[in-house]
Amino acid sequence: MKKEIFKIAGKTLKSRLIVGTGKYKSFSETVKAVNASGADMVTVAVRRVNILDKKKPILTDYLNPKKITYLPNTAGCFSSEEALRTLRLAREMGGWKLVKLEVLGDKKTLYPNMIETLKSTKTLVKEGFKVMVYCTDDPLLAKKLEECGASAIMPLASPIGSGLGIQNKINISMIIKQSKVPVIVDAGIGTASDASIAMELGCDGVLINSAIACAKNPVLMAKAFKDAVVSGRNSYLAGRMNKNYIAMASSPSKGLI
Repeated sequence: MKKEIFKIAGKTLKSRLIVGTGKYKSFSETVKAVNASGADMVTVAVRRVNILDKKKPILTDYLNPKKITYLPNTAGCFSSEEALRTLRLAREMGGWKLVKLEVLGDKKTLYPNMIETLKSTKTLVKEGFKVMVYCTDDPLLAKKLEECGASAIMPLASPIGSGLGIQNKINISMIIKQSKVPVIVDAGIGTASDASIAMELGCDGVLINSAIACAKNPVLMAKAFKDAVVSGRNSYLAGRMNKNYIAMASSPSKGLI
């Protein structure tokens, strides 16, 4: 089988699993989980995880940004202005242009504010950023984001940190079929089987944070997600059998004794 190439905004990645760096007990645990996951891209909440202030413990001392791709994100931002300011700071301080945009609507649901998200995407693209965008699972709005120049569409599976898994497979499938940029399921994944389902639907990748960091054994769970993503992708590429509503014998009837 021809070796697959996974690219986002021209960046080639070995793994289709992207992992977050928040909620871990320590930077040391973060590193162990990231290594176990096999991921070569990690998201970093610029407002919550220290990557800029060298007077305090800093993530870059534990995860070398020359060996793993950092993806600064705007977690915790509730307006376009906040998100733009955060990512401009990340570019100024770290040179990062490939970013994840996340503009939340309210603190209870943490659903994306899609009006602010669309506005922010347009501005960031004009400023030369390569923007991976967290969004609702609305196919129409996902297409609008692509038309605005988004480098990747990142629909939620279910609310952030809920662990509920994919609640709307139909919408995710519609987004996949219409998109010409990578589709990466983000938010709500709870366990390895959820990641496999996302990949079997045809997603280009998944982004996991809470499901690994909040597991009883984060390092082992990271390994489970690594295997699940590979398995789910292979299952998608292999092509599942057709569904039938009556039984069909697994062995041929010809030549029965």
